[in-house]
Order: sequence, then structure tokens, then C-alpha cells
Amino acid sequence: MVVAANHFSNIDPVVVGMTVSRPIRFLAVDELFGNSSSFDALTHWLGAIPLSRTRAPLGALRLALAELAAGGSVGVFPEGVRVWTWGETAPRRGAAWLARRAGVPLVPVMVAGTDQVMGRGGRRIARARVTTVVCEPILPAEYTRHADPVGAMTDEWRRRVGDALVEVYHDWESAPRFPLPASRKRSKR
Repeated sequence: MVVAANHFSNIDPVVVGMTVSRPIRFLAVDELFGNSSSFDALTHWLGAIPLSRTRAPLGALRLALAELAAGGSVGVFPEGVRVWTWGETAPRRGAAWLARRAGVPLVPVMVAGTDQVMGRGGRRIARARVTTVVCEPILPAEYTRHADPVGAMTDEWRRRVGDALVEVYHDWESAPRFPLPASRKRSKR
């Protein structure tokens, strides 16, 4: 399966891995590597697949497809970067493409609250409420009749994760920060 989660924090891969309860090899942009030999060693030991932002990531895609063919799981953050708020960047199509190409489910995972633990711009880890929701899988076979199956799957991923975020933050009585754009906010009933 391809696990695709929203991305507010550096700790999201750990949170998503614990939520899904199975080993996940995350695609990780190559710019994360080379700054700390300890971080590099840990990241490689955890099975990260380095992915280039500047050239065609053929090697990374081959490794990811091989992992999926062997019955493993690959993790992707479709936003491509940690974001300040949900929806600030359009999701990229890579997660849906991998799922469709490998013929495996695309599993949307919503992560809320990690922006308060160690969000973008943060240097320290803080205690905060974190919630995750594993949404219903998106099955590639259900999108074969679409003119753009990968685009339709990506749009469905965005809808499911966005709806789960709205529900979680609506249910939290005092969210410290509401990381959704104004167009997605829901008034209290």
C-alpha cells in the first residue's frame, strides 16, 4: 500500500508509522541528507528512499515500486514539504501515480497537532495533542474510467484528508492554532 499523509512536522513520519502499525519506507527528498551523518545513518537505517527534487527520480521510483511489489508499504507526503497550513500547496500526484502503477491501495492518513509539537520553523519538541485518522483506502481500479485517473485519485486524497482535518479541529474544543485556510473552516454547531 501507498500511505499518503499531510505534512505539518518533522515528526510526521514517526507518527504515521505508529498509526499504520507496519513498516513504511518513506520517500525523503535528498536535500534532507548531508547535513548530519547521524541523521543520515538513522534515516537510511529506517529505510528512507532518497528522492531528488532537481532531476528525474527514476532510482527512487524503482525502489518504491520494488518495495510495493514485495508487499511492503511506501510513505509519501503529497504536499512535498512541511506546510504552515493545510491547503497552502497543491498536492503532487506521485502518491497516486505509485499506487496506480503498482496496483495497490492509496491510504490517506490525516495528521493533526504535530505542527504544535515540532512544526515548520520550530527547533524544539513541545507537548501537544496529536490526532491521526486513517481514511478509507482509495482503490486505483475504481478510477480507471476517469480521463485523468491519477489526478482524480489525488483530488480524492485531498478531499478525504481535508474533511478529516475539519472534523478533528471542529471536535477539539480549544485547538491552539487552526491550520486550515479560512475557506475550509467550519462554524460550530
